[in-house]
Amino acid sequence: MPIVVDAANQPWEPRTIAPTGAPAFRKNLYTDPDTGMEVRLVKYPAGTMNPTHTHPCAHGMYILEGTLVTNAGSYGPGAFVWFPEGETMAHGATAETDVVVVFITNKPFEIHYQ
Repeated sequence: MPIVVDAANQPWEPRTIAPTGAPAFRKNLYTDPDTGMEVRLVKYPAGTMNPTHTHPCAHGMYILEGTLVTNAGSYGPGAFVWFPEGETMAHGATAETDVVVVFITNKPFEIHYQ
C-alpha cells in the first residue's frame, strides 16, 4: 500500500542552523525504516546559507521554488543537484528570495560543520 503525505497541509517545522543561528524549515515526508533514506521538503529563507559542512550520506536537492545557491553554482526551479557522500559543501537561498527544495538522502542524515 502506498504512503501518502499531504505536504501542502503539513506545517513547516522550524529548524536552526547551528553555527549561525539562522532559521530553516522542513517538512518530513518519508524515512525508509530499512535504509534510513529520507525525503523531506526544505526551505531556506531569503539570505540564509547553511555554511560549509559535510554529510556521511549523499543527498540530492530538486529545486521547486527560488534559486539554490551552492559553493559550486546557483540553480533554479527544475534543477536537481546531487552532493556525493563526504563532499564539503555550502548551500542556501539568494538574498532576494526563499528557496524550497525536495531533499533526498541515500541513508540516515547527519550534518558536520567545518
